Amino acid sequence: MAIWSGRLYLLIFIFLSFSLQAQIENKKKTFIVKKTPSVKLDPKVLAVYDLYNKGDEKKAYKKAHLLLKSKADNRTIASTNLLLAYYFNKRAVIDSSIYYTNQALKFNTVVNDSLKSRLSSLGYNLLAINYKKRGLLNESKKWHLKGIEASQKYNEKNLFYTHTHGLAQTYSELGDYNNALKLFKECLDYKDDNEIILGSCINIGDIYSRLKDFDNAGIFYKKGKILCEKTNNNQGRVIILLGLGENYQLQNKPQEALKMFEEAQAIADKSELNQLSIISRSSIGDSYISLKKYNDAKLVFSEALQKSVQFGLLQNQTHIYDELKKIAIHQEDYKTAYSFFEKSARMKDSINRLQKIKEINELEIKYKTAQKEKEIEVLRFENEAKKLTLANQEEAIKNMLLQKEISNKDNENTILAFQNSSNKKRNEISLLKKDQQLKMLEINQQKKTKLFTIIAFLILLLPITGLLFQYYKRFKVQHLLNIKQAEISSQKIDGILKDQELALIKASISGQDKERQRISQELHDSIGGNLAAIKLQVNHLSASDFSNIQKISLQLDETYQQVRSISHTLLPKKFSQNKFLEVLESYLKNISEASKIKVSFIPYPKKDVNELNEDIQIEIFKIIQELLTNTIKHAKASEVEIQLNFIENIVNLLFEDNGVGFDAEKKSKGIGFINLENRITKLNGSFLIDSKLKRGTIANIEIPAQPVKPKNKIKGIDLKNQLDELKSS
Repeated sequence: MAIWSGRLYLLIFIFLSFSLQAQIENKKKTFIVKKTPSVKLDPKVLAVYDLYNKGDEKKAYKKAHLLLKSKADNRTIASTNLLLAYYFNKRAVIDSSIYYTNQALKFNTVVNDSLKSRLSSLGYNLLAINYKKRGLLNESKKWHLKGIEASQKYNEKNLFYTHTHGLAQTYSELGDYNNALKLFKECLDYKDDNEIILGSCINIGDIYSRLKDFDNAGIFYKKGKILCEKTNNNQGRVIILLGLGENYQLQNKPQEALKMFEEAQAIADKSELNQLSIISRSSIGDSYISLKKYNDAKLVFSEALQKSVQFGLLQNQTHIYDELKKIAIHQEDYKTAYSFFEKSARMKDSINRLQKIKEINELEIKYKTAQKEKEIEVLRFENEAKKLTLANQEEAIKNMLLQKEISNKDNENTILAFQNSSNKKRNEISLLKKDQQLKMLEINQQKKTKLFTIIAFLILLLPITGLLFQYYKRFKVQHLLNIKQAEISSQKIDGILKDQELALIKASISGQDKERQRISQELHDSIGGNLAAIKLQVNHLSASDFSNIQKISLQLDETYQQVRSISHTLLPKKFSQNKFLEVLESYLKNISEASKIKVSFIPYPKKDVNELNEDIQIEIFKIIQELLTNTIKHAKASEVEIQLNFIENIVNLLFEDNGVGFDAEKKSKGIGFINLENRITKLNGSFLIDSKLKRGTIANIEIPAQPVKPKNKIKGIDLKNQLDELKSS
């Protein structure tokens, strides 16, 4: 039972890597989706995690390696390395899993402290699982404690219980069952994650089983089995079957135990659960030992040992060597038993730094005793042989004389054979000398040919070198001329662009002045005169003069129509004749063609944006004009992306370029920047700008939407309605 208990320790610690696997992968996805304002997510990372979570793990593995080879930021590299670490952890490839976990922690340089802590906590959990598989329990305990500290700092409840579960697992393996039970039962109170509850149920069942409290063990195994059926968790099924098999073993029911272990092995092999497959085979071997089927047991343990060595599972190897030693003892093969015990001891020394225990000495004594018994038997046999030799001494002497004669004949034959072989060797040596002379002649001829070839090559090389040197000098001069010409061309282009900008500004100012003059003249000549006439008539109006009231009404109608006409002329004609987005897209297309800047414009939804209040449409158009003007003048950008969205009564304008950028904290506000802020403030909106040197600029503008105003409606209508009411009274 002591050896079986040692196997169960392995069973307990491996469960954490599988029972929490789905939960950890969900945490990865949560980590990736959580954004910060200054860090953008690579959609390729989300796609790889989506593949992994859908079960297409091998395809996700290939795409993750391609992503690491591309030029990605640190956050992308850290997330991708963490996914590869979980991939290898699930397959019990411990060294690779530890390597990718350390890479993830190395590149975990996210600015947001909570995100950095979250990824670190996930990495600590994975390191703890890997070291636990190796059998380095104190190292595993250290990483779980670091993970608990990190999760408590930012109130990550799920990760806190993940590390609590892992710490309980470590206590269980160290034999501290009281603390282990306390922490596992604490994990049962966390209802947000079925995987943690499942792991806790199975581990509590295992502890009660080791304490021989089979009733309580059965209760918790049943709870775990129900959860496995709900979530279709093959890993949980295998571990529950192994636990039930151990219960039968402890109750001296090896046949029932063997049935459970064989079923567990079948599921583990089918699901590629390598370490659980090894433990299942070890359990089957233990059952064969109980049934005294030692040869079958050795065969199963040999398969398990091969897999353990393949995946570097030291603790499993130790257990298998102990079981093979036990079989050798049962078969009274103490030499083999001693060999297996030495291997087991070396494994234990490398894990726990312990000296060889008392059992080594006992097996060594048995082995030496068996050797001495064999030596005694040999001596007895030699004594009997001497007696027979003395009894037959005369016959032995005769045989010796015959042997001498035979040996003399053999010596003569040997001398003749040596003479023949020496003659053959002399002939061979003479032939070899002739061959050597021919080869020397060939070598001398080849040396002369090579010398002539080298001399001819040097004669050709000298003029070629001179020509190349002259070509290099001319190329260098031409290169300098090209650089100067490019500088002159650049200066000319900058001058032309500045002249074009000045011409545009002058034309814009001239148009504005003409429009203002026209509006002023209209107001003064038409509306002002009408209002003055109406005022005079009202002053001389009597209560009975109904005809004058009608005239005043007509004049008011005329004035209203003039005001309405002027208001329409103030609006851009393009907006009244075409849809807003069509005008804006045409403008952006013209700007792109004129400035050679690639402009990408994405509105959503188009219908709602076209139906926005005209005042908002005009202001958005002017804001985009101002942003584009600044980009053309200062940013030196080659691409601009504009997103215009209308969602939940909020108009969101996102403007981004790939230009040189600027330091937002040190840059003073210009007139264009102040005009933008004034326009947005007038609309009760918000304005955020994010820019850094050599990284481009992002402007994020949000404006609350106003109800769509009916077209052709102005304040004059209210005054007209009041006059109509006065007539009717």
